[in-house]
Amino acid sequence: MTSQNIAFVPGSDAWLNQVQEDIIDPERRIIDPHHHLWRNRFDRDYLLDDLWADTGSGHNIEQTIFVECHAFYDKNAPEHQQSLGETRAISDIALQSHKRQNQTSGRTNSTITGIVAKVDLCLGEKPELLRDIIGQHASIAGKLLKGFRHSGAHDARPEDLTIPGRAPAYLYGKESFRKGLRVLGELGLTYDTWHYHHQNEDFCDLAEATPDTTLILDHFGTPLGVGIYRGSRDAIFAQWKQDIKRLSRCPNVYAKLGGLAMPDNGFGWDKRDRPADSDELVRWQQKYFLHTIECFGPGRCMFESNFPVDKLSVSYPVVWNAFKKMVADFSEAEKHALFYATAANVYGLTPRDV
Repeated sequence: MTSQNIAFVPGSDAWLNQVQEDIIDPERRIIDPHHHLWRNRFDRDYLLDDLWADTGSGHNIEQTIFVECHAFYDKNAPEHQQSLGETRAISDIALQSHKRQNQTSGRTNSTITGIVAKVDLCLGEKPELLRDIIGQHASIAGKLLKGFRHSGAHDARPEDLTIPGRAPAYLYGKESFRKGLRVLGELGLTYDTWHYHHQNEDFCDLAEATPDTTLILDHFGTPLGVGIYRGSRDAIFAQWKQDIKRLSRCPNVYAKLGGLAMPDNGFGWDKRDRPADSDELVRWQQKYFLHTIECFGPGRCMFESNFPVDKLSVSYPVVWNAFKKMVADFSEAEKHALFYATAANVYGLTPRDV
């Protein structure tokens, strides 16, 4: 492999920097409610400096929320306590982001103001143990702790996927899991989830069974476009539209708008010599965004970057440009909800004049 080929590997800065765009509406205040941090995933690290390089690249990203991703686990702890290692590591990084932000002047860096951690919600069969583990996360993260994610992603052909889910089949139907979800509601904590398009109906059932817990659908329910799903995009979209409409009738459910540039969505940008630009994202994906906003309303939707996973296909400035183009005709109040206020309200952040 030549040095030129190495420099332009998909997801690398050199590859992403081939597409340069002027920042649209650069003063618009943004909360990015969904990103990850990790070491040596997809052959690279993504830590605070990497996050800041992205969030400081032109758009006005004021705050971000870290979402669990099985990073920094304490492998020496009992299994149900291993995720405490991730909460501890991210809490330390968040503290760094606050300290370093206070040492800088001007709008250059965002701060990590929330953590969505991982807990095994099947411990709902042992509610006191579950509450104890949640309490340990809270003791570590303090006011940073906003909720938990125990993903339900499961597919019968995981070998076809770049990012296969870890969940057992029909996790959402397990009564122990539903009991755990109700505990989150009792404690005033949110529940994020990630699953695939063919699990949306199961998620609807779950939402209807747990009306007192705030549920947040990540990545539109990940419409797949690889493996056995390749070539079925139109049929999958038709069923997906019905599922989103039904799900929107559950007032306890909110939607994150993003995460469609993952390799498993099947758009193929991660395999090209050149990454996607914002017009391509709008052309291929706007219908997912507009349908979800139409069903849920801007007050229950929030744009998300899902970085660095979507960074395999598109750069941070470009993905937020695409979001802004998709809703260019919306009112100012609707835009503020989608880019800022919904995330602030759902996660209980304390921004200025939301």
